[in-house]
Amino acid sequence: MPAEERPWWKGAVIYQIYPRSFADSNGDGIGDLPGITQRLDHVATLGADAIWISPFFTSPMLDFGYDVAEFRNVDPIFGTLEDFDALVEKAHALGLKVIIDQVWSHSSDQHRWFEESRQSRDNPKADWYVWSDPKPDGSPPNNWQSIFGGPAWTWDPRRGQYYFHNFLKQQPDLNLHSEEVQAEIIEVARFWLDRGVDGFRIDAVLHMFHDSALTDNPPASDPDKSKARSHDFQDNIHNQAGPGTFRFVKRIREVMDQYGATFSVAEVGGSGVHEFQQRLTEGETKLNSVYGFEFLYAKQLTPEVVCASLKRWPGEDSEGWPTWAFENHDAPRAVSRWARPEHADAFNRMKLLLFLCLRGNVIIYQGEELGLTQVDIPYEKLQDPEAIANWPMTLSRDGVRTPMPWVKDAPQAGFSSAQPWLPIGPDHPAMAVDQQAGVQGSLLEWTKACIALRKAHPALQTGDLVACREEGSVIMLERAGGGERLLCVFNTGEEPASVSLPADFEILEQCGDVAAGQLGPFAAFVASMPEIE
Repeated sequence: MPAEERPWWKGAVIYQIYPRSFADSNGDGIGDLPGITQRLDHVATLGADAIWISPFFTSPMLDFGYDVAEFRNVDPIFGTLEDFDALVEKAHALGLKVIIDQVWSHSSDQHRWFEESRQSRDNPKADWYVWSDPKPDGSPPNNWQSIFGGPAWTWDPRRGQYYFHNFLKQQPDLNLHSEEVQAEIIEVARFWLDRGVDGFRIDAVLHMFHDSALTDNPPASDPDKSKARSHDFQDNIHNQAGPGTFRFVKRIREVMDQYGATFSVAEVGGSGVHEFQQRLTEGETKLNSVYGFEFLYAKQLTPEVVCASLKRWPGEDSEGWPTWAFENHDAPRAVSRWARPEHADAFNRMKLLLFLCLRGNVIIYQGEELGLTQVDIPYEKLQDPEAIANWPMTLSRDGVRTPMPWVKDAPQAGFSSAQPWLPIGPDHPAMAVDQQAGVQGSLLEWTKACIALRKAHPALQTGDLVACREEGSVIMLERAGGGERLLCVFNTGEEPASVSLPADFEILEQCGDVAAGQLGPFAAFVASMPEIE
């Protein structure tokens, strides 16, 4: 697809910013919007196309911004609406699009909508949330379980009813079956589009619509399923993925199309959700893209995982466009999951080159370009409510949310002048931006090179996936488009590997030891090949 015809988001490199941990401008130990603005040059020099900013809205912060108490304002710890406007202006001046999280499946119990809804059964917002009478014995209406553990229902004595929450009890689910609620959410979308945002990452889309009949979920059909939480003991069929989702996303798409070249990507995690993902993005009337957790929770980066994931999006007519992430604010650092410490540098280089060769958009999580590792947060310093509730069975999300290191020898590695809200990883200052920027051979400069390679080749940005082959520990991708054909080869293993290569190719970029038919541990290359006649 010629660049002038390509939507800006198709094949984009998106940089995720977790605002609490990116940069603190006012010395309170918590990152903020002005801090992001001050550090946007770093993102621009990477070559990224856009930033995605995790929630910064008014919130009691019980789930760190995913419990929204006001959808149209900025929480004071992050700044003001004027600070947000300045951020958008700076990002656009640097050529960066701005994508923000939208949390439309639920709100905080401190939101004025919920405070009104819970007062009675006949007030104007009585049905803006999901309420139900108890069973005759006083127990909850059904057996649904919260993702954070325990029943997904909490009793409210004012109404004499239970309310539904997929997450914390302080995060009641909005009743998106209500046309009034849908209309209000659309106005929220318009508010941010009017402020110049270029797209939305829509949180928890799987949980927007439940079965109105409140049918019990069956027991988990997979006997080997991990059961760390009560939620895991069920096949979560009736509490999520309702058919109303598809009608609602059409309404969202209509609004976004009115604003021009905007972008929508749905977060859809969990197993067995590919059909739902496809339906969310099929055709030209729904969302542009979707990303799931295929890589985020994969125990190892293997050829089987990569090829299976890519082959679910073969590029057929009317099919949506995938978005990929190897790590984010909810998933552990990839290098800590997938490589032993002694192989970290070589692995990171192979992983980044592979990442930038995938068909679809890619989301780089802050610090991934530096090679940051997962931080072990002791129980007494945990902030993550899920980890605290399910300790020690659930891996803490705090370990991937620690502050970004900017300057090795500055207080708090240049993140803040105060003690940060989470500790800085003990090995992170040595990986700080000032230690890698402009340094030949650093992982940061390698990341820039991989992004530049992707942007220079239409076959990588928007081309077809002609083949994904597995040869032992080796992945072989063939990409084609824009008048070129590329071969991308990656050894995901710790041992050298022999591969069957075509006779005629020219290497464009490589890492590790690459010889004729032989790849060293974690070696990889991208090569051009003659086009098929």
